[in-house]
Amino acid sequence: MKNHFQNILLRNYRTILFAILLSQYTITFAQTINVSGKVTASRFPVKNVSITFIDNADTNLRYNTLTNEFGQYQIGLITSVASNNNSLPTSFTIGQSYPNPFSSSTSIPYNLSKQSKVEVSIYDVLGREVKKFEIGNKSNGYHTLFWNGTNNFGQKVANGIYFYKFSVDGENQIKKMVFNHVNNKIFYGGTSALLKSSEKVDNENLQKILSTNFSIRLENTENTSIYIEEQKLENVEIKNDTTINFEVNTISVASINDDSLHQIIRGFGASNILLWRPDMTSGEIETAFGTDDGQLGFTILRIMVEADSNRWGLNLPTVNKALEKGATIIASPWHAPSDLAETVNGVSRVKHDMYADYAEHLNAFTKFMNDNGVPLYGISIQNEPDITDQWTSWTIDEMFTFMKDYAHLIEGTNVMAPESFQFRRNMSDPILNDSIACANTDIVCGHIYGGGLFDYPLAREKGKEVWMTEYLINSPGSGANMDTSWNAAMETAKSINNCMNANMNSYVWWYLVRYYGPICDGTYLRKGEVTKKGYAMSQFSRFIRPGFYRIESSISPTTSSVEISAYKDPNTSKIVIVAINTSGSDIEQTFRLSNSENIAFTPYTSSLKKDCEAGNQIISSEGLFKITLGGESITTLVSE
Repeated sequence: MKNHFQNILLRNYRTILFAILLSQYTITFAQTINVSGKVTASRFPVKNVSITFIDNADTNLRYNTLTNEFGQYQIGLITSVASNNNSLPTSFTIGQSYPNPFSSSTSIPYNLSKQSKVEVSIYDVLGREVKKFEIGNKSNGYHTLFWNGTNNFGQKVANGIYFYKFSVDGENQIKKMVFNHVNNKIFYGGTSALLKSSEKVDNENLQKILSTNFSIRLENTENTSIYIEEQKLENVEIKNDTTINFEVNTISVASINDDSLHQIIRGFGASNILLWRPDMTSGEIETAFGTDDGQLGFTILRIMVEADSNRWGLNLPTVNKALEKGATIIASPWHAPSDLAETVNGVSRVKHDMYADYAEHLNAFTKFMNDNGVPLYGISIQNEPDITDQWTSWTIDEMFTFMKDYAHLIEGTNVMAPESFQFRRNMSDPILNDSIACANTDIVCGHIYGGGLFDYPLAREKGKEVWMTEYLINSPGSGANMDTSWNAAMETAKSINNCMNANMNSYVWWYLVRYYGPICDGTYLRKGEVTKKGYAMSQFSRFIRPGFYRIESSISPTTSSVEISAYKDPNTSKIVIVAINTSGSDIEQTFRLSNSENIAFTPYTSSLKKDCEAGNQIISSEGLFKITLGGESITTLVSE
């Protein structure tokens, strides 16, 4: 069938072209009022806005077009005949696409006299099918098909002439259009309703049958460049060819592309350091790593590699219970064993001739944990090596030497480095740029105290995951003045969101049980009670599980009030969206999903008055949905 159509198209190319030109001539018959103009928002053009003119004398007569890449449009309005009582189409017809030529999207009008099954195929000049639309049954009336210039595989087609064929109840109609994605010339085609060539209206009666009042609708399409506040204008008088420009307000739209995968998410968690704090209780472990209401859903526990190997076993009760809840265990050393360290100019360091012994110290800890049923996921070379006055320090050259010449001696776990205080790239870049040191490094890690929170393309280029392994919000002070307000909780959520959008694979807080941490130690709340900061963190950790991927998300026009990130489980296709409203007022936020299927989301919100509270289910329609984000709140949308 395809070859047959191809042969017909090639043999009758001139005939088809002549018929198309003739049909375009009849469309521009004198009964058409031509309207053109531009749609702008804050003086910027808005492309692919749908503009519909509705004849008030006969509301079934509708004329539709799209703005082009410059925000411009042109449309022909055929005025209704007063004596015609039949307002619906009397036959199946297709109109000329507009814009034509087009560079991004074009609209194709068609009319149906009765409910019909509609199939549409687009062919190139050789008769090869490039795009097929299975439209299905459509009611009688006036309709429009949009095409964005892509083939059946989602790829942009080549510049050139294309033919669109409509098949309706055994009848086929064909017209041509031109695609030119580099064409900067403004071109006005026509999308007027078709006038039968047999219909003749003389000029004397022409003014008697013209309707001059139209309603105008401006609406978003799937490809609208900037979403607008849709407009409805009533009783617009149009008597002659004219220009109508529209200045519209934009809508902030959060776009989610679930086909664009970024980094894998390993999890969220915090530290339990026994040297300075009491161990966690069974209830606190359940609260930290459980996923039910009122729990945090953490999946990472960070512990200390103590210098004294006799104390290593103190970690086992808690880490074993955390493992039962599915947690990942990582470890960091603060101090090197005294027999391996020395003090030079007031700074403690590992003796340069004892690097192999220090590697064995870390190796022994890994083996001890593994032998006791705790598979250690990763071990750091040194917690904050760039801090020189509190624990063992390492210079840039010392860390590089160790990673190149000795890190390979550590076995049975992932080697993490350099874990600097401010995720300083001048400490990690030399490691990544050396083939041997890079091969000995499994995970690039660091903290974000006052710096380092930005994307790390070099690490991704070298195939390394990037982990943020310690942070706390400590403004306005330290000690008893640590900020425990909802504002600090919001800042914590923002820091998690920023880390995820900077392509980091994990986020680990400082103390898990502390009054300024996610679970209170009894200082100002009941011991073991989840703090506001904990609920803010749970907006991520309860719902974004290990193995999820961050997916592309953006807000346009950008706003200073709403921050978002989005995630997807590729195995289940579950989508999680986190939206943070930093303003003090409620904001109605529109979301647009790349997947146009109807998807149900359950919102969970934390705010000054809410603790990860579930809301009413929201269902997207053709990829769109709206939700009111409360002032100073964090909302997580979880798909069913």
